[in-house]
Amino acid sequence: MQFYSTNNKSQLVSFKEAVKKGLPEDNGLFMPAVIPQLPKEFFDSLDTLSIPEIGYEILKPFVSEDVPDVVLKDICHDAFSFELPLVNVDENINVLELYHGPTLAFKDFGARFMARVLGYFNAENNSKNTILVATSGDTGSAVASGFYEVENVEVVILYPEGKISDLQEKQMTTLGKNIHAVAIDGTFDDCQRLVKAAFLDQELSSKYGLTSANSINIARLLPQMVYYFYAWSRLADKSKPIVFSVPSGNFGNLTAGMIARKMGLPIDHFIAATNVNDIVPEYLESGNFNPRPSIETISNAMDVGNPSNFVRLQEIFNQSLDQFNKELTGYHYSDDETRETIKEVYTDKEYILDPHGAIGYRALQAYLKLNDVTGVVLETAHPIKFGEVVEPLIDKQLTLPESLKSVMELEKQREYCSSGFVNFN
Repeated sequence: MQFYSTNNKSQLVSFKEAVKKGLPEDNGLFMPAVIPQLPKEFFDSLDTLSIPEIGYEILKPFVSEDVPDVVLKDICHDAFSFELPLVNVDENINVLELYHGPTLAFKDFGARFMARVLGYFNAENNSKNTILVATSGDTGSAVASGFYEVENVEVVILYPEGKISDLQEKQMTTLGKNIHAVAIDGTFDDCQRLVKAAFLDQELSSKYGLTSANSINIARLLPQMVYYFYAWSRLADKSKPIVFSVPSGNFGNLTAGMIARKMGLPIDHFIAATNVNDIVPEYLESGNFNPRPSIETISNAMDVGNPSNFVRLQEIFNQSLDQFNKELTGYHYSDDETRETIKEVYTDKEYILDPHGAIGYRALQAYLKLNDVTGVVLETAHPIKFGEVVEPLIDKQLTLPESLKSVMELEKQREYCSSGFVNFN
């Protein structure tokens, strides 16, 4: 399998090169040259496969030329080693809990897979890389955990100072060793811009072997397909059209779902659920893609004013607004509406949502008013990561998992930087 740049389809590279580069030199994003079609027999037996087995089968076509089968099996079993509960909360509403990994967020899937793939590539060639990543919350903690003590890999995480939860910040600033956190005086968009500027500096990128672990890296993106396949296979009722409601910020999660659909997964429709940073829902209504400075909200992982993966969605939909609207519906909600949903769902169903999952849940409720479907909401983070928001709404103190209690007692180790790009090379 080869991968092309969204800015130049003639620029083809291997999976290994795409992973180690992170971004093409032309500032595009890597996309698979072909999206393979899975046979009917695979879907007939999908409900008998474990999460690692599903990961192996769907990722193999993309990586087999660079990652031997036996290595890929080991990577999948090691990376996807936690549960994925699918909870029926209400009629036609199922919630897929993606927060049972080590950092309590869906990004554990992509980060753990990428860390093991990059570790394999570096051991194979005795090479080194520096991971440079921007985060609006959960990416940083997942990357820090996934790459912690991985040999020949240094990690630098940029995050907006004062705009992530205390638990999120603790998870990425207390590990030390090969994990380095930098608080930026700005927004997530500033962090993302700094990362892209560093990648485009060829001297800097070459010297430090820069690569990214955001969803802009294809090895972070593709593993996110796994839970779409798993959730579909475990649905009790497939008699109705199946719709996934996806809390969306940088749109990597949704892009992975779209690729899964292109591989043959029978998903009828997707919902892009955002907070007031509604760039993509606005595009679906008006046809105008209008990036702008992000607005700070209680669903901070979605505070993105210029979603990078939109260009990948454009590739999938052949730049066609009509095609976008056939397969995707957008909704956006305020903080007050998000709080209202958390409170109502807990009161009515005794189910606790985090602010991101609440937006996905509310969007699915709106879609169900007009469509008779079976819906799946991606619950992307554990409510405890946003306890200061959730606890007052449900009048209940959440219990911190044992694995994170020690983290909260550790001292933060971080550097500070302005939002201006400076080449210290």
